[in-house]
Amino acid sequence: MSELSKIAIIGGGLAGCECARKLSRAGVAVTIFEMKPEQYSPAHSYEGLAELVCSNSFRSDQPDAAVGILKQEMRELDSLVLEAAEATRVPAGKALAVNRELFSDYITKAINEDENITLIHKEITSLDAEELAEFDAIVLAAGPLASNALSDSLAATIDATHLYFYDAIAPIISAESINMDIAFWGSRYNPEDKDYLNCALNEEEYHALREALIAGEKAPTKDFEKEIHFEGCMPIEALAERGEMTLAFGSFKPVGFTDPRTGERPFALVQLRTENLNKSMFNLVGCQTKLKYKEQDRIFRMIPGLENAEFVRYGSVHRNTYVNAPKTLTEELALNSRPNIFLAGQITGVEGYVESAACGLWLGTMLAAKAKKLELAEPPAETCLGGLLTHLRTEQKNFQPANVQFGLTPALNRKARKKERKALYAQRAREKFTAWLEEQKETLEDCCL
Repeated sequence: MSELSKIAIIGGGLAGCECARKLSRAGVAVTIFEMKPEQYSPAHSYEGLAELVCSNSFRSDQPDAAVGILKQEMRELDSLVLEAAEATRVPAGKALAVNRELFSDYITKAINEDENITLIHKEITSLDAEELAEFDAIVLAAGPLASNALSDSLAATIDATHLYFYDAIAPIISAESINMDIAFWGSRYNPEDKDYLNCALNEEEYHALREALIAGEKAPTKDFEKEIHFEGCMPIEALAERGEMTLAFGSFKPVGFTDPRTGERPFALVQLRTENLNKSMFNLVGCQTKLKYKEQDRIFRMIPGLENAEFVRYGSVHRNTYVNAPKTLTEELALNSRPNIFLAGQITGVEGYVESAACGLWLGTMLAAKAKKLELAEPPAETCLGGLLTHLRTEQKNFQPANVQFGLTPALNRKARKKERKALYAQRAREKFTAWLEEQKETLEDCCL
């Protein structure tokens, strides 16, 4: 790719606007194609750019929280989203929350007043649309509700088996919160396997858990998500309703296991699959759910060994178009099959407002450096932005979107008490990012700061 003087961005959400502003600062001519108000997704209703749909919160602003640190890293990279969030902030305790309409208005105004950015209100339905022919590169930042036509075009460009239209996400819990006096290592027929932890249930515990799953309060389903209940995305509570032994013969099947506490096969068994290389987080296999968060806290702690479970991410089942990033994207977030097409935001496999914006911010920064033919090193993996990018390159058997968390960064490789580890991860991330900023200062200033 010799020149990057004209770039098209499909989608005026958080990632698209972050990317556009960064490219503009480098003098690159950017055109954002935003389908609103000509066309709305089922979840959107406000005319402005960067509309917040699910919540008005950008989550914790605490300096020892991974998302708090990611926001600080973004501020230091001159994030438009966080500039707008600070300007439209509303009281929310230790979290950063905004007035949604004022937030959207702020970003819309910033984009409209930028002389290097052209905003065109038009739906793009194909990556080969004639409107895109004149551009040196294309950034697809269409978000998790990309239209069927655009999704079909993306599927035709990549191996369609690596494009997902629904998230069936099981809860993830901290390894430190698992009672290892009860949980035991091993996979089916392979007791030495250390990729899975297992929590055995007796007959009484199994039936109590099943009844709680059925009775638990569920999150409401939006109209456009009602089609999701096919077998691959079936919530665990829906499976529990099918019959008394459906779970025991399905995802909770105990065949091939022996409970070391009894020396016998359990009545049922919940498996926990390691979620990262340093095994600090575990996924509850087969436990994708639409239970409300408070109910997940209560019900999944009924599983023996998980009575003190700390949830890193709650389970969900919802519409979310995204790619299997490690299989389909280059390290620069370009499609392997078409290296002039880049992806940004939730469609890459990051989860959440902040993470989507961070992805767009980084892509814009990286492309700005390329446009000016400057060498820009990536943030280290120990930083929160670096950890998020590492997630998009780490092949997994079941790749799923992830929120930023310290588990995406390398292990500390030092002994520390549980209550000290968060602070140590935070301190390391800040030190590494500060050092990286200093090393890349000249490049960043020359390209887009």
